[in-house]
Amino acid sequence: MFYKLMTRLTAGIAAASLVLAACAAPAAPEAPAAVATTALEPTLAAVEPTAPPEPTAAEPEAAPKVVTITFTQEPDSLSPPYTGMWFSQITQAFWLRGLWRFDAEGTPVLDVAAEIPTKENGGVSADDKTITVKLNPDAKWSDGEMMSAEDFVFTYQMIISPKNAVVTSYPYTDHVASVEAKDAHTLVIKFNEPFAPWVTSVFAGSAASTPVLPKHVLQPVFDKDGTLDKADWNRAPTVGNGPFVFKEWESGSHILFVRNENWFGPKPKVDQIFLRMVPDDAAQLASIKAGDTDIGVYLSFSDIPEVEDSGAAGIGIDQGGYVESWFMNLDPKRSNPAMQDPKVRLAIALATDRFKITKDLLYDKTTPIGTFWEATPPFGDPSIKPYPYDPAKAAELLDGAGWKIGADGIREKTIDGKVVKLKLRYITNSRQLRKDLMAVVKQMWAAVGIDTELVNNASDIYFNSYADNGPLYGDFDIAEYSDAPAFPDPDVAHFKCSEIPTPEKPEGGNFQGYCNLALDALFDKQAKTVDRDARVKIFYEIEKIMYDEVIWVGMWNDTDLWSVSNRLKNVKFSGGTSFWNVTDWDIVAP
Repeated sequence: MFYKLMTRLTAGIAAASLVLAACAAPAAPEAPAAVATTALEPTLAAVEPTAPPEPTAAEPEAAPKVVTITFTQEPDSLSPPYTGMWFSQITQAFWLRGLWRFDAEGTPVLDVAAEIPTKENGGVSADDKTITVKLNPDAKWSDGEMMSAEDFVFTYQMIISPKNAVVTSYPYTDHVASVEAKDAHTLVIKFNEPFAPWVTSVFAGSAASTPVLPKHVLQPVFDKDGTLDKADWNRAPTVGNGPFVFKEWESGSHILFVRNENWFGPKPKVDQIFLRMVPDDAAQLASIKAGDTDIGVYLSFSDIPEVEDSGAAGIGIDQGGYVESWFMNLDPKRSNPAMQDPKVRLAIALATDRFKITKDLLYDKTTPIGTFWEATPPFGDPSIKPYPYDPAKAAELLDGAGWKIGADGIREKTIDGKVVKLKLRYITNSRQLRKDLMAVVKQMWAAVGIDTELVNNASDIYFNSYADNGPLYGDFDIAEYSDAPAFPDPDVAHFKCSEIPTPEKPEGGNFQGYCNLALDALFDKQAKTVDRDARVKIFYEIEKIMYDEVIWVGMWNDTDLWSVSNRLKNVKFSGGTSFWNVTDWDIVAP
């Protein structure tokens, strides 16, 4: 997994008072109706002609059942290897299934696999280095082509190919020795060492993995173009293997999925999934209250009373391991020289009153967080507490690091004979919560002599990869978004040295430019440690290094809040595969 590039909790804060702002929602496009079908003419019988029957009124066709989901961020791509954006990844439950997905308890649920490999059934070798997966012989692509183990081999080859500028080739280049088709319905995955996260990270239906790619569709593209980077399928995957299939994408308006008649699993109860793009959180909230949205995403705790009082929808909650995060840029070529000093990074954290932010904005329903894994129990070290709010200590640290208050009130330092101002470039996407939060933080930092440049990008630009010149790979000092490990597994790759991209190797999620060989060794060690208790202790070591080095700051524990309309039934959310039970969803007239 690169990272679950996503955004959370949709309230606005007025810069001075952290008060939620509201605005009117523009008219949204209507969900399209299904195409009507005509009944076939009956075959004529070889009998004497008779008088025609009296005409009868035609039976009206049932209206299609369309589930409307509002997206406040438009996906950048739908192709799993080419996106790390959460809004793209959650659509996979509709149209692209892997070996299995994860239910509300984090338990694998079979999709293309016929069974979960275990040592008892012979699927896991005695040395934990070989996984053999039996595939469902009935699994097929939406165009009727049968699926086979060769599709997974092809997927592996495309992810590791240097000709494809994918977001990341992890875990395949780091941990996988080979992926082979023993026969059409038997897949064999061999690891260099035991690899503990294989259930969530290898061909699984989760945000941590690429489920599978259709070889018969994409192999000809690769053979012709020498890459999949510009394949039409990336934005128009008209062949998939889920209960629904991609129909159309009108940029700025909607993405439509319709029922897949070649789906090999339980038939969905609804006909279409309509993803409607809305411009902002206020527009989504207005749509929810009007009853025009069946599922609303990433609500703020402050939205709960409005949603419930509207009588149009209820609230769903799940924990997916996400944390609203600050990522410090440690690349000296792309950041202020001050960012190379851990004392300065600590001062930045101490100068930010995250406790007031979560209390005033988030109704004290969540709090700042101490470790990246605190929301993925039991892997978060409970002894590591969030950095406190201590502006006096922050000022002391900055003074000690040589950053003195200048005549204009901004700290400065002479480096190589040149005066450098302590002005931090703080970047994030265009969500209103983060825009307003930035204004508040700017004031907090100014109080200790730190100047700030605030930069907001459209989400489909902000989350672009290195190969697409994404802002996260450009000049900044602090970047913000909500992130998680390979939930429900704690594995993560984007803090590793090997994930720093270069022009020669553009894949990789380490946009911070941080490289610590001791931390790398611990990440490799946890990945091959199958004993859970021993693995927990390794993560405690990882977290201590990250905390002391201040390479990451947890703004708050980012619980998922969803709205569900009163007419939509049987919806269960999962942190591992958000829409895992979509085939059970049903629309019932009030």
